[in-house]
Amino acid sequence: MEELIFFQQELLSQLSDKKRYLLQKINWSNRLIGIKGARGTGKTILLLQRIKFHLLKEEKSEALYVTLDDLYFLENTVVDLAREFTLKGGTHLFLDEVHKYPRWSRELKLIYDKHPKLNIIFTSSSMLEIYKGESDLSRRAVTYHLNELSFREFIHFEQNKELPVFTLEEIIGNHTEIAQEIRKVLPVPVKHFQNYLQYGAYPYYNEGVDVYLDKLLQTLNLIVETDMNVVENIPYEESRKIKKLLVAISQSAPFTPNISKLSERLGMNRKFLIRAIKLLDRADLVMEFYKPAKGIGAFTKPEKLYLHNTNLIYALGKNNAEKGALRETFFANQVRNVHKIYLAEKGGFLIDGKYTFEVGGKGKDSKQIQGVQNSFIVRDDMEVGAMNIIPLWLFGFLY
Repeated sequence: MEELIFFQQELLSQLSDKKRYLLQKINWSNRLIGIKGARGTGKTILLLQRIKFHLLKEEKSEALYVTLDDLYFLENTVVDLAREFTLKGGTHLFLDEVHKYPRWSRELKLIYDKHPKLNIIFTSSSMLEIYKGESDLSRRAVTYHLNELSFREFIHFEQNKELPVFTLEEIIGNHTEIAQEIRKVLPVPVKHFQNYLQYGAYPYYNEGVDVYLDKLLQTLNLIVETDMNVVENIPYEESRKIKKLLVAISQSAPFTPNISKLSERLGMNRKFLIRAIKLLDRADLVMEFYKPAKGIGAFTKPEKLYLHNTNLIYALGKNNAEKGALRETFFANQVRNVHKIYLAEKGGFLIDGKYTFEVGGKGKDSKQIQGVQNSFIVRDDMEVGAMNIIPLWLFGFLY
């Protein structure tokens, strides 16, 4: 176990102090906590920050971070590690990437039941359906989802400026005043917003903006070729078809899927094609949208598909990023992480069943939402709005 402790110390010595939003939202008193999220969103950093900035300052806490793809686990089990750790006074065990460990759910259940004084925090791919594992953890685990960086967080990472979170209701009711207050701290928000759209969704952008999109493509390949195989047993040949599907979506997103034509074009049967779309959604690579009256089932085709964030548009589409797609993708991504979002019958998006938003550019007017109660225009290329016209960038302050 000593080599694991040395590895943790090395990681902690290099840790950034820029904290993700979820660090403050998790109820850390729960004994079994699961944190899901796509590759690159910062799950590992989140665990290490919890250790360094909180547990190391508590006298009665002893924490250990391990990643379950470590060579240590070729000859040792997680159950054995937990037993040894608790015998040495361990109180908090952090297990990174449990989806790479074959018996993860059974051993987590055993550890939880056998060591009632041990807190277990684990991370997994966003695709992993934690409650469908070999052992049912539904009565034990409390799960959270780590989203990409919000625009607000990007400003904190990039400019070292801590700006507040606003609720949707606050933005709707006071967007003019909020925008004016933010501009006192961030004089030209639209300039930073354009940077965010290109490279601000994942924390590793700070390793070099010039190579960021290439790294994002590498991450995407790992998700489709490796994570889908580990989590859902998708063979390599099928993963290649899923990549072709992702490229097809990227070429015309927002994408209204024609299942028959896609099946023929990609060489997939209908059942696998719909499953592939839902896997891409679970992997946080695409967003599926439906109208609220439509029943949603395992084999229901979505009415519209978007890439999951604007950085993916730039990575997959290179120089073909269409402004309308960027606007709608940003809005849908930021709002979806906090609220229920559907396609509206009139207008663009229906939020929480009561607010309708039409997203557009400078010339966008209210014709499409005329007569719709609680309806708003969301426009880019503007810093301060008025009445029911709200700047697009403000929706990056929801978390």
